[in-house]
Amino acid sequence: MQAIKSGWISSQGRFILEFEEKFARYCGAKHGVATANGTVALHLALKALGVEEGDEVLVPALTFIATANTVAYCNARPVLVDSHPDYWCVDPARLEERITTRTKVVVPVHLYGHACDMDAIMDIAHRHHLYVLEDAAEAHGASFKGKKVGSVGHIGCFSFYGNKIISTGEGGMCLTNDDELARKMRILRDHGMNPNRRYWYDVVGFNYRMTNLQAAVGTAQVDKLDMLIAKRRQLAKWYKDAFRDLANRGLISLPPEMPWAENVYWMYSILIEDGFGLSRDDLMEALKEKGVETRPVFYPLHLMPPYQSHKSNAFPVAEEIGRKGLNLPSGPNTTRDQVARIVDCIASCRKS
Repeated sequence: MQAIKSGWISSQGRFILEFEEKFARYCGAKHGVATANGTVALHLALKALGVEEGDEVLVPALTFIATANTVAYCNARPVLVDSHPDYWCVDPARLEERITTRTKVVVPVHLYGHACDMDAIMDIAHRHHLYVLEDAAEAHGASFKGKKVGSVGHIGCFSFYGNKIISTGEGGMCLTNDDELARKMRILRDHGMNPNRRYWYDVVGFNYRMTNLQAAVGTAQVDKLDMLIAKRRQLAKWYKDAFRDLANRGLISLPPEMPWAENVYWMYSILIEDGFGLSRDDLMEALKEKGVETRPVFYPLHLMPPYQSHKSNAFPVAEEIGRKGLNLPSGPNTTRDQVARIVDCIASCRKS
């Protein structure tokens, strides 16, 4: 309401800077650069890192498609890497195998709210002189060894789409501790306009700005972030307790949380194991008939038409998670009774 009453509702106004500073401070980063959405945040970051035609960028085979698409926007080549079987994010052991002389950037995705092994990734990147761009779109407030994701690599990117832990409707942000990268991103975000000479453009930029209205919503949302994360972690505990029997019998696998990570459970994602007696897709249909909405986890990129040229490579872990993975209702207002009903419905669908 303050933003509306001020008359500053477009891409200028005090809430943009306030949101950038507040969210960056929360994540432990020096600079925040707000954007129109999370996808353009990734594109903006890649352009600031100098990604261009002929470059290669390492991305997980299992991620939302925007991670790879933004590499293609730069006329660069996304190179897919398999997942780690224990925590589903990109596997550092597979990462190094995919590096070539054309590799410029590594994009670890903190999948479904769980952090990547950032120590291993940063070590690989340092040895090979690569940039690290964290895709933290699904992991607001998640941490690796006590440090918030998005503040570890050279740039971290977030989405504030309506289904994220905090939302501005649409919106995104790039975080960095590098003064020069922050400067570049702010220029590129505003059509490439010289900050000291209005309407003079030194480079080709983009209109990737966030509005003051969105930033006002985001500013208030940051204050609620710890509470919203606590609700998701409580929800995860309810699911874990309710699923104990099915999990102990090896019929489903629960979402991971490694000792070095704090999962914020953006989605509560389980794997329907082969012994369950019903495929993931058949279970989804059965649950739909019972009034329980579910969604599959992301399809591995190499199985979809834009990236089928990568099918010659093997990504067995990503394919297994993609085949078995199921996202359950995970909203912050989900009750314990609803969790119990969902789990009972899943158990009742099982074929012995």
